[in-house]
Amino acid sequence: MLKSFFDKNLTEAGCDEAGRGCLAGPVYAAAVVLPKNYKNKWLNDSKKLSDADRYELRPEIEEKALAWAVGVVDHKEIDEINILNASFLGMHRAVDQLEVTPQLLLIDGNRFKAYKNIPHQCIIKGDAKFLSIAAASILAKTYRDDFMKAAALKHPEYSWESNMGYPTKKHREAIRQYGVTPLHRLTFQLLPAQLELDLESEIDIEFELE
Repeated sequence: MLKSFFDKNLTEAGCDEAGRGCLAGPVYAAAVVLPKNYKNKWLNDSKKLSDADRYELRPEIEEKALAWAVGVVDHKEIDEINILNASFLGMHRAVDQLEVTPQLLLIDGNRFKAYKNIPHQCIIKGDAKFLSIAAASILAKTYRDDFMKAAALKHPEYSWESNMGYPTKKHREAIRQYGVTPLHRLTFQLLPAQLELDLESEIDIEFELE
């Protein structure tokens, strides 16, 4: 069973993000304030749950939470400020929308950029230790998945409905074959170095033929 709180005397918001390692699409972050007495033996790190389990838990989290919110940072902003800062910004945007002002932020990971004057505690693998962070991980993951599944309808070649924009072999092969979409993160290494070199060579040959 994950822990219900870090400090029983403070109103805590668990924060986590999803999509940091993807090649396309936005990064999503969530902030969740749970009651101190909240218990759920099924709630865990979103990566340890099935897709069906995550979607089953989402309405439970939204109903039982004292407050919850989701923040989004799109691919263009990611390219402008880098993915680490985008992850922080997404969490800031989520916390900014909370209807309950937290007294402490529980952050999944080992780094964070302070939000206003609210103290924070970074917790490595926090989504597998605290219920509020696990809840945030589920909201961030499922709302981002919804976005990528919708985007997959417009760009079916990239199989985003299954890889969610992560750098799978099939995703990268589609980039090599069809090029980038308006949703790809251009500052990321979209192809392995050798494939990028081969692709540049093919482009040079085409120009020479013209």
